[in-house]
Amino acid sequence: MQTAAVSAGFLEGLCEEYRKNNRIDPAAYDKWEVKRGLRNADGTGVVAGVTEIANVRGYYIQDGERVPMPGQLIYRGIDMAELIQGFTSEGRFGYAETAYLLLFGALPTKQRLADFEAFMEAHHDLPSMFTEDMILKAPSPDVMNKLGRAVLTLYSYDDNPEDMALSSELRRAMILVARAPQIVAHAYAAKRHYYDNESLYLHRPQPGLTMAENFLWAVRHDNKFTPEEAKLLDLCMVIHAEHGGGNNSAFTCRVLTSTGTDLYSSIAGAIGSLKGPRHGGANKKVMEMFQYIEDGVRDWTDEEEVSAYLGRLMDKEAGDRSGLIYGMGHAIYTLSDPRAVLLKKYAKGLAESKGMLDEFQLYEAVERLTPRVMAAHGQRKVVCANVDLFSGFVYKMMGIPMELYTPLFAMARMVGWCAHRVEELFTSGGRIIRPAYKVVAPLRPFVPLEER
Repeated sequence: MQTAAVSAGFLEGLCEEYRKNNRIDPAAYDKWEVKRGLRNADGTGVVAGVTEIANVRGYYIQDGERVPMPGQLIYRGIDMAELIQGFTSEGRFGYAETAYLLLFGALPTKQRLADFEAFMEAHHDLPSMFTEDMILKAPSPDVMNKLGRAVLTLYSYDDNPEDMALSSELRRAMILVARAPQIVAHAYAAKRHYYDNESLYLHRPQPGLTMAENFLWAVRHDNKFTPEEAKLLDLCMVIHAEHGGGNNSAFTCRVLTSTGTDLYSSIAGAIGSLKGPRHGGANKKVMEMFQYIEDGVRDWTDEEEVSAYLGRLMDKEAGDRSGLIYGMGHAIYTLSDPRAVLLKKYAKGLAESKGMLDEFQLYEAVERLTPRVMAAHGQRKVVCANVDLFSGFVYKMMGIPMELYTPLFAMARMVGWCAHRVEELFTSGGRIIRPAYKVVAPLRPFVPLEER
């Protein structure tokens, strides 16, 4: 039997067949009271579990109505802003301390923190020949794709990957968090070399450096970075470390974990989720949008011209024609996103030192004007800037390439995913997560091939 080449006409025919046979009336969602996006009609989330890891607050309920409030992100009962103020006021890096808090549920003592940091430092490097065999021999044009595949491959380097004792899971989680920066740095180096025709630079982690410092050391060909850059990157990692069990990637991790699968499969699934432009990939979309705005608006200080361009974005007449203003709005935050508030403060100082204050003020204008533009288009939801509006701009001013924006997010969030996996394994009661779908397809008889 000969195998014919698949032609464009054949594929188009299959697409037409699919479109003809796969149509769901939007009214069916209302008829069966489907919680699309696992959101209730009032915008609140469907409660799918309980957690002690993090709380995301952006409104409160009064007389059955959502009332907007300044946003809060709370790690294990501690306000993230207070946590950051605590270690920055002492001139310390904070990601390791935050990782310990998220994984184990309490702030570490001085000795416990020192022991934890020593353990992480001992596992910053990748297994012998891992980079050569698993990254360089199979590079990817997308660093997130390579990160997901590399995490899956680590299963083969684990002596007992199916051992789900608490001690094994915690040890495995800490090692994965420690190795993530090196995987991202080497995946990016391979991407630059094999897809961008750049020189290949591979740097091993250095003893005595924090995760943020080691990442900057590894990703820059000259190994140079300033203490200010390293501490700002550390701050970004703390901000991105966790965001509750309801966000898509954490929920993905918990869904996979509930099946009893291994840590590597669960985390790879979370990475795939974060890669999407509606989740972690949104920071890249923000930067692309601002490139459109900067090219399309002649006077960045003219609020009427900026507002008009934002209206064109919403009308799908400009930008990527999606109708979205990226970096604005959030499922939970209303008046403010605490992560965006912090990043904006640091972004302004960095913009002043880098001579990029005009661009920063354009970001501020988009933040200020978007709610008015959305209201003019009939959207009544209270919106604020989310973390993605300023994170990419901060990375840009630090000289970090756009291909690394979402991988940096994943690198920081690794500990949050691991915390949710351990909680799902050991506190949830051991039930597989399985929601229901309403079937709307009618029953029909089988038709013999000759009669079709």
